[in-house]
Amino acid sequence: MSGWGLLLLGLALLGTPLFLVFGAAAMLLFHQLPDTSITGAANDVFSEKFADSPMLVTIPLFTFAGYLMAESGTPRRLVALSRAWLGWMPGGLAVVCLAASAFFTSFTGGSGITIVAIGGLLLPALLEDRYPRRFSLGLVTAGGSLGLLFPPSLPMILYGVVAGLLVEKLFVAGALPGLLSVLALAGYAMVVGRGREHERPRFDRGEALRTLWDAKWEVLLPVVLLAGLYSGALRIHEAAALTALYVLVVEVWVYRDVSWRDDLPRIVREAVTLVGAILVILATAIGFTAYLIQAQVPQRALDVIVQFIHAKWAFLLALNLFLIVTGMLMDIFSAIVVVVPLIVPIARHFGVDPYHLAIVFLLNLEIGYLTPPVGLNLFISSFRFEEPVTVLYRAVLPFIGLLLLALAFTTYVPWLSVSLLEAVGEPLGTEAILAGQPPAAPPEGAAGPTGGADEDAGAADDALDLDALEGALEDGDGGDGTLDLDALEEQLDDPANPAAPGPPAADEDEALDLDALEKQLNALDGN
Repeated sequence: MSGWGLLLLGLALLGTPLFLVFGAAAMLLFHQLPDTSITGAANDVFSEKFADSPMLVTIPLFTFAGYLMAESGTPRRLVALSRAWLGWMPGGLAVVCLAASAFFTSFTGGSGITIVAIGGLLLPALLEDRYPRRFSLGLVTAGGSLGLLFPPSLPMILYGVVAGLLVEKLFVAGALPGLLSVLALAGYAMVVGRGREHERPRFDRGEALRTLWDAKWEVLLPVVLLAGLYSGALRIHEAAALTALYVLVVEVWVYRDVSWRDDLPRIVREAVTLVGAILVILATAIGFTAYLIQAQVPQRALDVIVQFIHAKWAFLLALNLFLIVTGMLMDIFSAIVVVVPLIVPIARHFGVDPYHLAIVFLLNLEIGYLTPPVGLNLFISSFRFEEPVTVLYRAVLPFIGLLLLALAFTTYVPWLSVSLLEAVGEPLGTEAILAGQPPAAPPEGAAGPTGGADEDAGAADDALDLDALEGALEDGDGGDGTLDLDALEEQLDDPANPAAPGPPAADEDEALDLDALEKQLNALDGN
């Protein structure tokens, strides 16, 4: 490692912001390439695969919607709704905390807002109902990242952008693993909470319907969002715009929880601050990742790994250990941009479905939020509830253990991730071209940001059309005549032409027919 590399590593360990480390590393590494300017790191940042991606607009829109919901009465209404519908269960209040946190985190993206909003409301109530303080702290801390696998999770959108996968399919793939994680913690909460509440309320149908009516606009939001996405009426960036507008109208003019003049400007500033942090991390990490791809780091890493790991299960075990450490040390946005291009081609080599890999990746980082010594949620809870972080270390251990069990099931039972995709008839393993965002062509022998070239990549949306290819070649021909596939067919059929394939074999009844070949290929593509 060079002196510059040691310097950057030292700065990172001292707490220098990651975007500065990524940006400096990218410029230095590109500068070492022959005939390459130090600004070479910016090429991919301003390319169509990043700066022109329509997916980027979803980041500020969903972030704004999450902040607006956090500053309104939404947390209070969701808690009341969950308590009316789930409070009758053993450990009902703890289950309420998990359900409300998962719903809220799906919109806030695990940024810590859930701990402040939901945890701040429910921690006093949990303590009043005689739940142990350590358990209560662990519960609200674990809830802060519990909804990352549910739509419209911002990390899932970013993963789809970086890996070249359809975001809508990612939402489908994450449904069962996300539900498994919530149920695992809910079961533990029911065991701990049994008999602890002063008086467990009976289910009151009238109260349940009243709270549902009070929170009807928040409850309708995910229904409208998912219906629009899976009916084809909305694409993901259009769904993001609808979400932001919907939340703005509901919170400002329907509920009137947020003042147009006093509160909204402050909320916008806070949301934009987070968006700016996300985008600067993504931009600098894109440049760093571009060098890794150009230097064929994924291929070299694969060559090393296959010398020691030969089985798919062993690769998945090593991947889980690596990702949990990554989640402890790196924020989720940087981890997605830097790590995903490295692991996708390796996972493909071992036959891991790309959507299954995405869910395993995100669930690992969800656990990394809680993992000592530097999990982000630990420090947010420590600050919010004025507890030493070492107390939080012990409080979250049971929840980490249960989430690790859910991770093991998700990792080694791929059915959890892919079964719903198969049920809705979506082809697995298809790499998406997102709204005019073509996958970048990697250097020869290297894996691109979507995992490299793959002869078995997913089928195109349109049938193969040799006539269209002919037209394209005609338009681009620079000679006196135009390239004509029909003429080429005649030349190939001409026995006098030295380039002709020669006389047909004994079992061939017809000469080479490109039109027939085109029809056959179209028929195969249609199937």
